[in-house]
This record gives sequence, C-alpha cells and structure tokens, in this order.
Amino acid sequence: MKALNYNLARFIKSVHDLNQLPQDTGAEVAFAGASNAGKSSAINAITGIGRLAKTSKTPGRTQLINFFELDNKRRLVDLPGYGYAKVPNHIKEHWQRVVSEYISHRGSLMGIVLIMDIRHPLKPLDWQMIEWATSRAIPLHILLSKADKLKRGAAQNAFLSVKKELSGYEDYLSLQLFSAFSRDGVEQVHAQLDLWLTID
Repeated sequence: MKALNYNLARFIKSVHDLNQLPQDTGAEVAFAGASNAGKSSAINAITGIGRLAKTSKTPGRTQLINFFELDNKRRLVDLPGYGYAKVPNHIKEHWQRVVSEYISHRGSLMGIVLIMDIRHPLKPLDWQMIEWATSRAIPLHILLSKADKLKRGAAQNAFLSVKKELSGYEDYLSLQLFSAFSRDGVEQVHAQLDLWLTID
C-alpha cells in the first residue's frame, strides 16, 4: 500500500445541494463532527496546510460540503459541523437531510472520520452519525480531538471510557487520541486514510 501525500490537497468546490456534488467516482473520505469539535483544525493538521479548511472562533461556519482533491481519483470532504444552536432551524434541517442523503447514497465514500472534543465526547448527534454510518456499513474512524487539553493520564482514561461505551461497534469503527495543536496522532490518521483511499 503506497502512502499518499496529503500536502497535495487542494480545494475544488463547495456544495449546497446534492445535485452539485462532484462526479461519484474514485474514493473519498468525509470528515464530520460537532461545530466546536475542531474539525477544520484537524483537516489542516492532517494535510499540513494551515488554511485549507477555514477555521473560526465562531463555531458553525462550515455551511457547505467542501471538497478537497488529493489527485484525480481521491478526495477529502469537509461536512457541515452539526449541533450549533445559533444556526436557524431550517438550515439545520436542510443539512441533516443533505448529509443523510450523502452518506446513504455516495458510492465513492470509503469512510468517515468523526471528530469529537475529548472533553465532551459522544453527544446525541455524534451517536446519530455513528448510527447513520454503521447502519449503512460505512466504516468510521473517531478522533478524540484536543487531547492536548488534558494531561496524558486523563486523556487515556477518556479514551478507554469512550472505547467502553462503543463496545459492540468494533466491527465498524476505530478510535484514537488526536491533537491538531501538537500534531499527535496525525501519522495514525494518515495510515487509516491510506487504507481507505487505496484504489486497485
């Protein structure tokens, strides 16, 4: 299996509705998570490109599905952050429908990286994403982000607690500690992405 160069990622388009999606060919991995989980920072750390995914101190700024191309066959996809209270209900409902349809019918979707703040994991909408994906046999890789905010022992305890709560889902998902700030865990994410994005 050849390691991919994530530094080559480049933005190709933003999508508001499903009819605007790029052609459903090749392989792509989607990034999902609550609006304040550190999703954009994680994408930037994973690609090594500081401003690839736009970050903001105001959660909920990702209002579109953003596509980043690694090459002409492989893409990374930034899904809208969910669960932010100040987003109007009609927008929440629209994105819930769009994301659900995308996960259900996107043939090139090889896996989902689900990002959770290690201090506030497994919120109801995280569980909804887990149920959506596992019911469709789409593998998940969970990043417990902002691990640098906890001491090493506390972070490990949080990891073990989440792992215990997810017992029964082992066939569908994997789990790791992650910090965009310190870049701890980036190589582990790369290995998972390489596995998903390898095309015969």
